[in-house]
Amino acid sequence: MIVTFTANPSLDRTVALPGPLARGEVQRAVSVRQESGGKGVNVSRALVASGLESLAVLPGADSDPVLAGLRESGVPFTSLPIDEPLRTNVALTEPGGVTTKINEPGPVLAADQQEALIKLLLESSRGASWVVLAGSLPPGFPDNFYAAVARRIREAGNGTAPLVAVDSSGAPLAAALTDAGTSDDGTGTGGATTGSGKPDLLKPNAEELAELAAAAGFTPASGDELEADPAAAAAAAAAVVRSGVGAVLATLGSKGAVLVTADGAWLATHPPVAAVSTVGAGDSALAGYLLAHGRGAAPADCLRQAVAHGAAAASLPGSTVPAVNQTTPDAVTITALRKD
Repeated sequence: MIVTFTANPSLDRTVALPGPLARGEVQRAVSVRQESGGKGVNVSRALVASGLESLAVLPGADSDPVLAGLRESGVPFTSLPIDEPLRTNVALTEPGGVTTKINEPGPVLAADQQEALIKLLLESSRGASWVVLAGSLPPGFPDNFYAAVARRIREAGNGTAPLVAVDSSGAPLAAALTDAGTSDDGTGTGGATTGSGKPDLLKPNAEELAELAAAAGFTPASGDELEADPAAAAAAAAAVVRSGVGAVLATLGSKGAVLVTADGAWLATHPPVAAVSTVGAGDSALAGYLLAHGRGAAPADCLRQAVAHGAAAASLPGSTVPAVNQTTPDAVTITALRKD
C-alpha cells in the first residue's frame, strides 16, 4: 500500500477559457470542473484509478467538500477533523494547455493539531511500502515539517519503515534536502536511512530542481536552463543525490523527465500530446513512478511510466488523473545520461 499525506488539501476548480486569458476583461468559461485535490490526494487518486491500494491522510471536517469528493470517487482516506473549511484553488486553462493557478493559503492548524496529524500518519503508514509527503504547508507549519515527519516515520518503523517521497516547493522542499540527519555511510552520499529526514525520492520540477541544486552546492542555473538542457538537469539532480537523497525524479514539462540515482541517470521523452490542462500532471508522473516501482520495475522503466502518466494527465481536462490503461509507456524513449 502507498500512503499519501496532504497537509494542505484543496477543492480544485478548473475553469476552461475559449481563448488566451485577458487581464481586466470579462470572459465566459467554456467549462468548469471540480475535484478533490492537493498533491498527495492527486497521487492517491491516480494510484486508485490504476487499481493500486492507496490511502490518503489529510485534515478536514467530515462534511468538507474535499472529503465528500474523495468518497464519491472511491479513494480511501483517513482524516483529522478540523473546524475550518479546506481551501479552494482555481486554475484557468487556455487552449493549448497554458494554465494560470490561484491557490488559497489554507486553514491554520494549531501545534496540537499538527502533532495529531503526524500521529495519524504514523498509525496509517504501518506496513506501507511508500509514504508520499506532498504539497504546500498550511500557514503556521514549520519549514522543516516534512523533514521532521520523514525522520519520525523511520524512527517508528525501527528498520522496517516505508520509503519516503517528497513533492513540495520552496522552503519545505529545501528543508527536505538540508536536514542534518546522516546517511548510511556517514558521508552524505548513500541515500536516506534511519535518523535522517532526507527522502528516498524527491520529485521537483525544473524550477524547484534549480533551487535544490543550488542548496546542494551545484553551479546555479535557472529552471528554464535546466528544462531546456536535460544533461544539465541530470547533473543538477546528481548533486542533490550526492547530498544524501536516494533519487531525484525531475519533471521537465514537455521535455519529459530525468531520473538520477546513485547508480545512473536517464532521460525519458514522450511524443507531443495535445495539452488540455497541466494541473496535476506532475502528481500523475509521481504516481506512475510509484506504480512501476511497486511492480518491481527497473529505475529506467519506473521513469518510463512516470512520463507516460504525466503526458496522459496533460491531455485530460482539469485535474483529471489517468488510469494506467490510458497511458502509453511504449511511446516513451529512454536515454542514458551522464550524471556529471
